[in-house]
Amino acid sequence: MSFSYPHYDAVGLAALVKAREVSPRELVEAAFARLDEVNPLLNAVVRTRRIAALKEADEMPVGDSSRPFAGVPFLLKDISQAIGGEPLTSGAMLLKDNVAKRDSNFVARIRSGGFIPLGHTNTPEFGLKNITESVLHGPARNPWNPQYSPGGSSGGSAAAVAAGIVPAAGASDGGGSIRIPASFTGLFGLKPTRGRTPVGPGVGRQWQGASIDFALTRSVRDSAALLDLLQIVQPEAAFQTPLYPGVYLDDLYKPTDRKLRIAYTITSPVGTPVTEEAAQAVMKTVHWLAAAGHEVEETRNPVNGVRLMENYYTMNAGEVSAMFLSLERMKGRAITAGEVDIVTWVLAEAGKKVSAAEFVHSLNEWDIAAAQMAALFNRYDLYVTPTNADSAPKVGELTQRPEEIEKLLQVSEMSKDAQRQLIYTMFEPSLTYTPFTQLANLTGQPAMSVPVHMTPAGLPMGVQVTASKGREDLLLQLAAQLEQTELWVGMQGNPLST
Repeated sequence: MSFSYPHYDAVGLAALVKAREVSPRELVEAAFARLDEVNPLLNAVVRTRRIAALKEADEMPVGDSSRPFAGVPFLLKDISQAIGGEPLTSGAMLLKDNVAKRDSNFVARIRSGGFIPLGHTNTPEFGLKNITESVLHGPARNPWNPQYSPGGSSGGSAAAVAAGIVPAAGASDGGGSIRIPASFTGLFGLKPTRGRTPVGPGVGRQWQGASIDFALTRSVRDSAALLDLLQIVQPEAAFQTPLYPGVYLDDLYKPTDRKLRIAYTITSPVGTPVTEEAAQAVMKTVHWLAAAGHEVEETRNPVNGVRLMENYYTMNAGEVSAMFLSLERMKGRAITAGEVDIVTWVLAEAGKKVSAAEFVHSLNEWDIAAAQMAALFNRYDLYVTPTNADSAPKVGELTQRPEEIEKLLQVSEMSKDAQRQLIYTMFEPSLTYTPFTQLANLTGQPAMSVPVHMTPAGLPMGVQVTASKGREDLLLQLAAQLEQTELWVGMQGNPLST
């Protein structure tokens, strides 16, 4: 049959397969045709498994109704989402020859739903940046304007979905890495509750619970259906949350049983500037919520944002330093500064001076922030902020210049306090773009970015909505309502997605 593949979401494509209107092979061929068309410009996908994917499509029964996404093409993030026998580099030169021994538990769940993995998407080295620019794979580019970044660290997945290569792609979020690129590329991005989608035995404490694996989608119903597929309680997991008693997809369009109490702010939690466009995006959403009859009130966040980021960077430093110990044992030698991105090196060196007591104290402050947010949600159902404080940065804008790198290389000789200040200064330009997303990671709450604004320059911007733990259903229902309004930017006007 003749059909416009890029205009379908995953649920829609699966329905075509079930109705025998299209075969899994036709979908995979359409996905690769789209990839061949746009990926040379975008560099969203860094590795494909064309022969294997077509073989898996041929082996899948036409009309398969036993799995919700039977025959639908899917891309995976090149970090943690491993395909057995395929490379998994984490965007790092150190791992350019690394081959996964087996499918990760996330990928096994994706396959169980009928998805056909096509390959891996671009990511910054070890997922440590809010842009997707690595020495190994080069920069990913934004389909709305290739001079701009799609964000990170799930930037390759965002670019691939926004450009219509696949309707949904694997992503992860340890500080905004789903919501940031969703905002920059006009997608829907949901970070589920901590423990909602654990990634398997032995690897469940990702960034001490800050990071969670999920997906980026064009439609709200795709994220709802994916959450139905991926939510699980694993006895081995470090973090667990009770299963949602309903079905997210079935409950998506049910009206809320009462008017909601909603808090909002347009003030950066770390005192950095917020653009007029970001403020306008929030206020448009706030006015729509008020017109819908909800109780909306401007409220300052109770959490100390600067201290929160200092604790976040302490975790980053400790985690990267621990990762270096593992890599050095694996390679049987020390890692040198020239083998990694400067951001990776600075964090690893600083992490050597973080004591166990300091690390534990830092995590305790996460719990204090979680208690403060729980108190906020005793008063409100939802909390609305900008997703990002500005639209997407240009490619290369946030990558360190040679003179900056020279200063950062002095990290090893610095005192502990000087290292901490260096890290904050190093991240400040990127944090200025994305100061709002890290809170939900450290407190464990679900949060989403909804595409509700377009700048005069033709770049999309999202608004972030956070809910109390376990209330993804409330977020999804609100997003589904917004999706039916003129506020929803979605993929309108993107020349690469039509």
